[in-house]
Amino acid sequence: MNKCVVEQEDLPGAVRVTVADCNGKAGPPVGAELRLYCYTGSREGCAAFNDTESTTWEPDKNAEYRTATTDTNGIALFPRVDAGLYILMFNHYPKTDPCCIEVERGCTVSVRIDLDMGVKTELVQPCAMNRDPSCFVGDQPVNAIMQIHDSDYLLANKQILVLPDPPWRPNNGGDPTNLTYTLDPSSAKIQKFGATIYMMRLDGNTSAHGPALAASARAGAAGEGMATAAHMRTESQFALNNRAATPISGNVTVSMSRTETEPTEDLALWTLIRNSTEALSFTSYLHFIDGVFCDPATLEAGPAFEKYRFRQKRPMVDTLRAKRFLPFVDAEAYRVLKAATEAFVMVNCGVAGDAFDFDGDNSYLDRRDIPGGFDLQRVFQEGYLENESGINMLPYLAVLRRKLPDIGIVKPIEPDEDLCFGIIQKKLSNPCMIELIWSYWQEEGMLVQSMNAITRRFQNVRGGSADPLSNLEIDPLRPLNNLIWGYTQDEQHRLSVVRRNYEYDHHYGVRLAGRAVREFRPADSRSKFLEAFHFLLRLCSAFFRQDDDTTVKADAFPVLNALKEVHLILSQGAHNQFGDLPSTARVEMMMQQWLLARPEFREFLPTRIMVAYPEPWMDRVDAMKKLQEWSDTSVMHFRNLAIFGEQLLLSIRYGNWSDIYEPTPAFNWTRFWRPQIQGYIHAYRAATGVDLAGEQRDPVAEGTLPSILLRRRLEQQVRSTA
Repeated sequence: MNKCVVEQEDLPGAVRVTVADCNGKAGPPVGAELRLYCYTGSREGCAAFNDTESTTWEPDKNAEYRTATTDTNGIALFPRVDAGLYILMFNHYPKTDPCCIEVERGCTVSVRIDLDMGVKTELVQPCAMNRDPSCFVGDQPVNAIMQIHDSDYLLANKQILVLPDPPWRPNNGGDPTNLTYTLDPSSAKIQKFGATIYMMRLDGNTSAHGPALAASARAGAAGEGMATAAHMRTESQFALNNRAATPISGNVTVSMSRTETEPTEDLALWTLIRNSTEALSFTSYLHFIDGVFCDPATLEAGPAFEKYRFRQKRPMVDTLRAKRFLPFVDAEAYRVLKAATEAFVMVNCGVAGDAFDFDGDNSYLDRRDIPGGFDLQRVFQEGYLENESGINMLPYLAVLRRKLPDIGIVKPIEPDEDLCFGIIQKKLSNPCMIELIWSYWQEEGMLVQSMNAITRRFQNVRGGSADPLSNLEIDPLRPLNNLIWGYTQDEQHRLSVVRRNYEYDHHYGVRLAGRAVREFRPADSRSKFLEAFHFLLRLCSAFFRQDDDTTVKADAFPVLNALKEVHLILSQGAHNQFGDLPSTARVEMMMQQWLLARPEFREFLPTRIMVAYPEPWMDRVDAMKKLQEWSDTSVMHFRNLAIFGEQLLLSIRYGNWSDIYEPTPAFNWTRFWRPQIQGYIHAYRAATGVDLAGEQRDPVAEGTLPSILLRRRLEQQVRSTA
């Protein structure tokens, strides 16, 4: 059927293709490729082709063609097609005859392709076999039998693959053509059967990577052709009841356990956040930089996920090295370090669009606290993300997109996308998940001050009447000397403490203390953040006490309301420098950590060898604090505040908490992030002396700026040693 618009001269047409299983109950195929070839054969047009050539026609390998991919509704669109004759081909199994279509000027041609899969599912239950109208828990087993047209041939030749949803398991005895699946029901509820049918490509091309590769690997039936498979879904359900209670007598053993909760789609986002922050850890960064400077082959001995991400970061390093220049003599080593660090942060921070390495080794996928059978990939991509303007994005960002419906989206294929007017697509689909609170706590832990003291002494500037770094003499025979030279020369191109201080206050209402930031005139401070965040942590502590009591069902409503409040405050500060300053500060401070971790510093900063610091730069900072008579609180506590604080705030900032009214997501959030919450509370008490988990609340202390609390503890330390 042709649907025409008003014809205009030289107005191109379009082809809209709908693909469906005509005789079955499977959903539309998603990710299927269709090809459109120009037809220059018979002069008699499409009628002659469809009558005589459609069953024998094969595309020329050298012929040019256009491709389109079906969306979640099984629809693919070829826009801006010139008038003429074309051959449309479905490039997946099961094979369908190509069809000839004629596109007229200014017309949209609608085409339907029927796959004739005939997918049907029949549930066979013991109760039905015994002519019992009811099905009860304990009837073993429950079988599901799928029917697919020509399935024996298609499955035997690996042209399609059927993967059932857990906890259903194949009951095929090693026969890939036997579509029988078994479930052992354990509770009375609506039981659902679902399966994904993957369809291989006709051309056998494996250059692209699709979701079927990881799925087939888990099933143990993968071939290389799975890499570009399209897929379709089939689902059915039935009710399962409990049997009537049977009276019993005698001694009965009773045990209690914690309250169960249903998993929510947020679990995938939180796992993404936890994995992305761990990918940005100093250990991963050190491994990567050592591979760049010394031997890239060393990464092959590292974790599988690091090898996968190194393949993404190395081209980014080469690209940035060609763009980043320094107007200094003999600063090449520092320039490489700066470009490599920027590439490391860019690749690892923006991971929402590529949450996990589904197509490779899944060892990077952290499955802690994830219930069995919970498919994170499918939940995140199909259940959690929302589609706005044809782009998958987080629900929170989808709300923001709907606020600006009149502004177009600048896509990556456009030249100079960052200069065009509109919303940048990658900011919606792949936000950089970095929180500035990481940099704040590292700075309070004296990381930046330690590096400043070293560079000041490197320039032969005296540090006081009795200079504690008087013996710091970095010889030019080793690489550290030239690296410190480049770092010192580049000082005017780094963020100043004043700029960071204003941004700390704009994001979180916290600020540094000291002579460098005395004249502080903030324009927009988040003065309510500290009180709201600490109140949330206190509510979480009360929730944990209730949750550990097996006789009580913990109340998550107060936690939900506190999450809403913190989310609102965080979103108010996400403006101006929010898009670039946090990542820039992360790049600069990670370089400082790497420089301090260099083994040459063992000669200049006496450290405590027997203290097991988790990262090699930390003992250098604690040694500097000892020499300079700064705070005696270990930098380990500030490092934990940085890591745990970033993970918690990312989960609050990018969660769509303003649109949640049921307590279940907050219930799951508190349980999921319990190690980080309790780790942050302990580290905050160790650093500032304020206990956020105590039963007696002190609102004044909880709302006091950390810099003030740290200064008080330093004054108390000085008095005690005087």
